Amino acid sequence: MRVCEAKLESVSPYSQSRYYQTEKLEKENAQDYEARTWKDRLHTSEDGMVYIPPMAFKNALSEIARFLSVQIPGKGKSTYTKHFEAGVLVMDAVPLGIHKDQVLGEWLFVPSDGKRGGGSRVLKCFPLIKEWKATVTFYVLDETVTPTVFEHHLKEAGSFVGIGRFRPRNNGFYGRFKVVSTKWSQRD
Repeated sequence: MRVCEAKLESVSPYSQSRYYQTEKLEKENAQDYEARTWKDRLHTSEDGMVYIPPMAFKNALSEIARFLSVQIPGKGKSTYTKHFEAGVLVMDAVPLGIHKDQVLGEWLFVPSDGKRGGGSRVLKCFPLIKEWKATVTFYVLDETVTPTVFEHHLKEAGSFVGIGRFRPRNNGFYGRFKVVSTKWSQRD
C-alpha cells in the first residue's frame, strides 16, 4: 500500500454544518437557541479543537473521479472512478489547530427546510474558518491509482469539488484548497 501525506492549504474560506440535536432551554426562542448553539455545527474533539472529518477528503476524491471520468490507459472505456471509490482511504480526522471558541460565525437567511429554493426562511449561523493548513494522510490501496493520477485528481478536487458547506460541488465557493506538497511512502 502506498501512503501519500499531502500538505493542503485553503484557497477560500471553509464552513462546516454538522447535524446536531442540542436541547432547547426552557422558554428559549429559536433565535436565542441559534445564537447559543451554532458552534455545535463544528466537528470538534473532546477538548474543543476543530477538525475536518476524513470522509470530506475521501468523498471529494470520489466525486472528482466521477466528474473527470479519466479513462485508464489500455483499459478501453474504463475510468478511475471505482478505483478511487474503493481503493483510496482517509482514516484519520484532520486537525486544524483551532479551538471552537476562535471560530467566527456567519449569519445567513436560509431556507428553513435546508433545501435550495424552499419557501420559508430562517436566520442561521454557520461556522466560518477563513484560512486553514493541514496535512492529510491518504492510503492508496489500489495500484491502478498511480501517484501522478492521484495528485492530478487531488488538485482538481480542491478546485472543483471542495470540502464542507457551500463547496463548489454544491454550487458554492467555500472549501476550495490547493496542494502545497506531497510525500509518498510504501507500507505493508
